[in-house]
Amino acid sequence: MGKVIVIGAGIIGLSSAYYLQQSGWEVTVLEKGDLSDNCSFGNAGMLVPSHFVPLAAPGMLEKGIKWMFDSKSPFYVRPSLNFDLVGWGLKFMKSANKQQAEKAAVPLRDISLLSKELYTDLTAEIGDFGLTNNGILMLYRSEKVGEEELHIAEQARNLGLDVASLSAGEAQKLQPDLKLDVLGGIHYRCDAHLNPNQLLAHLQAYLLKKGVQLIKNTEVTKIFQEKGQISKLIAGGKEYSADHYVLASGSWSPEVAKRAGFKIPLMPGKGYSFMVDDTQKNMHIAALLCEAKVSVTPMGSKIRFGGTMEIDGINDRINMNRVKGIVESIPKYFPDLQPSVPATKDIWFGFRPCSPDGLPYIGNSKSLRNLTVATGHGMMGVSLGPATGKLVTELVNDQTLSMDVTPFSADRYT
Repeated sequence: MGKVIVIGAGIIGLSSAYYLQQSGWEVTVLEKGDLSDNCSFGNAGMLVPSHFVPLAAPGMLEKGIKWMFDSKSPFYVRPSLNFDLVGWGLKFMKSANKQQAEKAAVPLRDISLLSKELYTDLTAEIGDFGLTNNGILMLYRSEKVGEEELHIAEQARNLGLDVASLSAGEAQKLQPDLKLDVLGGIHYRCDAHLNPNQLLAHLQAYLLKKGVQLIKNTEVTKIFQEKGQISKLIAGGKEYSADHYVLASGSWSPEVAKRAGFKIPLMPGKGYSFMVDDTQKNMHIAALLCEAKVSVTPMGSKIRFGGTMEIDGINDRINMNRVKGIVESIPKYFPDLQPSVPATKDIWFGFRPCSPDGLPYIGNSKSLRNLTVATGHGMMGVSLGPATGKLVTELVNDQTLSMDVTPFSADRYT
């Protein structure tokens, strides 16, 4: 098969390395960080076929404008004269309509269902990472949001997904050991959750055992081209070359793409998460708190809370107001859970790579024939990891694809 270099060791890069290695490629993964600080680690760990409505959804512009004046809001775009942000924002505005959202639904459903299926195989291959197939509860407290969620649930049923609309009492039965204060909920039985830290640790160990080179603290600084393809690259001061390259650098993808001579419209969406003890294991089912846009995921003897989408440049700032917004929302739905604001050292943050239309970029580059792009998964990197890795491998090998990737074209904005 030859040699392939994967740029990026988040869940997308590692999943690509996994399937490429299985199909016979000699794989090297180059990672600018230390393999412990990428966006996948602090992820809510949710597998969400239910998320067939993209971030660029109808109504997001109005909500976004309103939320911009609330420092604790779930979605925030930091005003800036950054030209990348302006260009991204204009494309987002163009995509945030009913027609585009309807077009996105089927491909998002299909890639999610493919990924969920592959996770079952992955457990058998790399070991247990807490895959739990009891669905996810969408919990709502207001009639307006309830109406919206019931409408989305109806769309989900029309797409063939396994969904149940629940009264407050029915939702409480699924979560018997913690009191709920909600009007009702939607049980997406098609969804699941896992422990992303365990997943990544197992995947790294498996790849190393199989002879994949995982090279950390190695940032790609130069990319050389010859006759319409990449000839070599410089990373960490060393020269690397391969027969094929995969760009899977998450929120850092635009920088790498620029070095390869093309553009990927992408903005980092900062999210925060933190863990609290649940030694009694009272949390039985993962939940999304609809109005607050906060995720609640049981992970062994702990619960991970996560939320907010802050569109801004990559930075190390922790906006405590946004973390407080997550903390304050939790007892409104779960009165028994009263977490205190975590210390700065206990707050994780990461940058989700957000495309303007809410669809990932998965496809071969038109300008460089030995480059495959796999990035832009937004909040769904962990959810879509295995499916993306499998599709990348099929693209690289010029095989029949498991699904149509045309909607995810890497060149759709060129």
